Amino acid sequence: MVTTNLLVETDARKIVEKRGRFTVIEYLRDLSVSPKMAQEAYFASEMNIRKRQLIADIDPFTGVYAQAGEMQLMIGDLNASTNVKGPGDFLKKVVRSSVTSETIIKPRYTGKGTLVLEPTFYHIILVDLKEWEGDVVIEDGMFLACEDTVDLDIIARKNVSSLILGNEGIFNTKLTGEGLAALESPVPSDELIVADLDNDVIKIDGDMAIAWSSSLKFTVEKTTKTLTGSLASGEGLVNVYSGTGRVLIAPVRDNWGTNIPKE
Repeated sequence: MVTTNLLVETDARKIVEKRGRFTVIEYLRDLSVSPKMAQEAYFASEMNIRKRQLIADIDPFTGVYAQAGEMQLMIGDLNASTNVKGPGDFLKKVVRSSVTSETIIKPRYTGKGTLVLEPTFYHIILVDLKEWEGDVVIEDGMFLACEDTVDLDIIARKNVSSLILGNEGIFNTKLTGEGLAALESPVPSDELIVADLDNDVIKIDGDMAIAWSSSLKFTVEKTTKTLTGSLASGEGLVNVYSGTGRVLIAPVRDNWGTNIPKE
C-alpha cells in the first residue's frame, strides 16, 4: 500500500477541480526557483500563470488514456499499454496522426492506483461528454487525458470554405462515447464563453472556438452581402457554426490583439 501527500492542500498548492476520477491541482507559488528568477515567478503567479497538474484515480473497471509522454508518476498496481489493436490499426493511426498535430496513438493506463501527469502552464478543463450529447470536437493539441470509455478519432472539414478560410485546421480530434476528458485550454474555464445552439447560428470573428459539437455545420462567410462591403467594414470573414449543439469560445488567444484602453 502506498500513502502520499499528493492531494493534501498546502500553502503552495490547492485542488481547483474534481470530477469523477480526475483531480486538478494548481501550484499557487513556485517555491523552488532560484533567487534570479524569484521576481519573475512572483509576478507570473500574481497573473495566474501557474503550473497545474492532472491526477487520475484508476480502478480495475475503467482505465485512462493520456497524451503520449505526459506521464510523471504511476502509483500503485498500474500498467501501460497502447490503443493499437493490430498492424492495420497501427497504420491507420499513423496516417491519421500525420495530418494533425495530435497523436492518435496514446498510452492506456489500467489497474488500480493513481496516475499523475506532468505539470502544465495551460488551464486544465474537465469535460463530461454527457453535457455534449456524446461527442465533442477539439482543437489540435488540446487533448490531455480521458477515460477509456471515450473513443478518439480524427475528422476532416466537410466544405471548401472551412477548409481554405476557416483557420481552424483541416483535421481535428473528435471525442465520442461516455465519460470524462481533460483538455488543455489557452484560457481558464471562467473566461470561456459557452454557447448552446438550438437550430440557430453563431458567427465568430477568427479562430476563437476551441471546442464544438460535431453536429454543428461549420462554414466561413462574409460579414456583409459582398466581399467589398465586408472588407470595407473592417470585419472581413467570419467563422459560422449553425445547427444544434454547443461551442466553447475563448475570448482572447493572447493579449497582443486586445485593445489598449484609452487614458
